Amino acid sequence: MSATAPPKTTEPDSRRWKALVFIAIAQLMVVLDGTIVNIALPSAQTDLGISDGNRQWVITAYALAFGGLLLFGGRIADLWGRRRTFIVGLVGFAAASALGGIAASTGMLLGARALQGAFGALLAPSALSLLAVMFTDAKERAKAFGIFGAIAGGGGAVGLILGGVLTEYMNWRWTFFVNIPFAAAAAAGAVLVIREPAGTRNRSPLDIPGVVLSSVGLGTLVYAFTRAESHGWTSGSTLGLFVAAAVLLASFVFVESRVKAPLLPLRVIAERNRAGIYLSLGLAIIAMFGMFLFLTYYLQIVKDFSPVMTGLAFLPMIAGMITGSTQIGARLMTRVPARLLMGPGFLTAGIGMLMLTQIEVGSSYVALILPAQILLGLGMGTAFMPAMSLATHGVQPRDAGVASAMVNTSQQVGGAIGTALLNTIAASATTAYVASHAATSAGAEQLRVQAVVHGYATAIWWAVGILALASAIAFTFITVGHGDSTVVASNDKDADADEVPIPVLVH
Repeated sequence: MSATAPPKTTEPDSRRWKALVFIAIAQLMVVLDGTIVNIALPSAQTDLGISDGNRQWVITAYALAFGGLLLFGGRIADLWGRRRTFIVGLVGFAAASALGGIAASTGMLLGARALQGAFGALLAPSALSLLAVMFTDAKERAKAFGIFGAIAGGGGAVGLILGGVLTEYMNWRWTFFVNIPFAAAAAAGAVLVIREPAGTRNRSPLDIPGVVLSSVGLGTLVYAFTRAESHGWTSGSTLGLFVAAAVLLASFVFVESRVKAPLLPLRVIAERNRAGIYLSLGLAIIAMFGMFLFLTYYLQIVKDFSPVMTGLAFLPMIAGMITGSTQIGARLMTRVPARLLMGPGFLTAGIGMLMLTQIEVGSSYVALILPAQILLGLGMGTAFMPAMSLATHGVQPRDAGVASAMVNTSQQVGGAIGTALLNTIAASATTAYVASHAATSAGAEQLRVQAVVHGYATAIWWAVGILALASAIAFTFITVGHGDSTVVASNDKDADADEVPIPVLVH
């Protein structure tokens, strides 16, 4: 990999740390919105008369729009300007949240969730790519991405806490209204503080076939996994959706290899370090989202925790993520290779997940769940930090938005896969347990609870294996060294010779 000296004429933006505050607020809003509605859903379902068959769409509508439009959002950020896209995303997200908060029908609520996902697809990649082009010093970059990584990793748990508080003490509608002050603060800060470096846009024509194929292909893939959860993995409709998604995404790759100005330049995902980041991060999110789901239900249904107590029960994980990201990942990022942070980080999280496989109906929160959460948080925080920083490793400034979108895409698709895959495994294990223990002397309710917890433990075993695989990929794919803060130019053969590479920390 070639190295060039940093451009001497480029001075860091003096307001970059203030800008980080507002970018972090926006990122927190987007991430927590993926989980804040989960706890409020039962109340919203009762209030609006949403059927059991349609309630999943409150979650799925957001995931479909978000996952399907992320690459398009990343490309728009590169083309239109990251700051402008960031502000538009914030305003649109706030408007969609207000619409959800005043929803008077199922259709209105689902439409609001889809709009939230669409504007989130503009907001998320523009936020990450702004960091990529604003923080160019190695040590500063490590700190900035440490904060960003902690928020990205812990935002889901924050959503559970906030959702519990708002639902229990106010109203489910406030899980939507709460986004408005977040968005207003971030948008005001963006207008006053954020200044995007000049000369980093990609003004190539928009790849319309790529937009259509990627959006429909990713949306179909997310929907296929969601459909598998409710209709089974072997049903004709589920298999048909998976085949359609494979065809659409294969067609997308073919088109991108042929067009002059692709939506996703294949050089972005062909570089082994970035490929390792996207793949390992996506796998880790699969495991984490499943764990969030199971622990939420376990604490509320089995342990009879209130929504607020359930949210507070996740605080140790949030603390672990913040500590792992800012105190371990950020401090060691310039001293050790990235794979020695990500690989052990995923393994540490895997040990915490392994502890949760021992969960039983009478398990103690303090003795089992608390230490498991601390390990999960420390491990994921340590791994997330370099992952976020390396997401734009070696890319040209014009590709920063789409490279950032790939991180969010791996997270969003990973979350959808994790929820569907692990929930299906848990349901199958629960059914099998009931069938094999039907002749026991346990009462029907006791047997049902034992079967449900057994299903959770079985699915968590799969999550352990998935985290082990994520660790192996991080150790194998990520090869960048450490102790070098020079700018890394892209190896892409088709990159323009006069492009200025993004200063990226080499570990």
